[in-house]
Amino acid sequence: MNAAPADQNRLLDVQALDVRLQQLAHKRRSLPEHAEIESLGKDLTQLRDLLVAATTEESDCSREQTKAEQDVDQVRQRAVRDQQRLDSGAVTSPKDLENLQREIVSLAKRQSDLEDVVLEVMERRESAQERVAELTERVGAVQGKIDDATARREAAFGEIDGETGTVTKERGVVAGAVPGDLLKLYDKLREQQGGIGAAKLYARTCQGCRQELAAAELAEIRKAPSDAVVRCENCRRILVRTVESGL
Repeated sequence: MNAAPADQNRLLDVQALDVRLQQLAHKRRSLPEHAEIESLGKDLTQLRDLLVAATTEESDCSREQTKAEQDVDQVRQRAVRDQQRLDSGAVTSPKDLENLQREIVSLAKRQSDLEDVVLEVMERRESAQERVAELTERVGAVQGKIDDATARREAAFGEIDGETGTVTKERGVVAGAVPGDLLKLYDKLREQQGGIGAAKLYARTCQGCRQELAAAELAEIRKAPSDAVVRCENCRRILVRTVESGL
């Protein structure tokens, strides 16, 4: 393949722009905010799970407290009724009076036990409520950090994407001046060779693979016409000759 030296040198400009596009793409993928958001997201998921558990516990305690208070109220009402019967004098039988008094004492003990249950449940519910409040605050704090990191990432995306657009347009202009067959070969090699399709021959060294060319290869390149498109024997990339090639 043949191409004017100016077109071959222009290929180096295309390569430089492609390298910059690769760098921008890598920068976009490697923003520290990605890892930050992922880590915070895991923390948030864990906190939300804990919050659900704490909320469920608080709800269970609430129902348990309501039930215990209803039990206390039922015993209290029954004790009031028994006391009223006792005070009314309607019960005259000594045996019935004794049974009624015994039941009143038993109900008092039962009421005391149930009130202790209510207090115990109230303490557990209060603890659960504090836990819910704490976790709610922590969830909000982590979500705030995620929102902040996301905003920073979006701002970085905007800068990177803006530069990518500019470089892409410039690449289109420069590549448009390169002969089609040369550009096609370059693009093919760039895909095969990790993004580098053309490299400068500098001080007898291929800047693509960083290998110094053998004497025989250098001799062949010296004899090649200036418009011949030469390739590196080591990496097969297009070698662009300049005054710094050391030929």
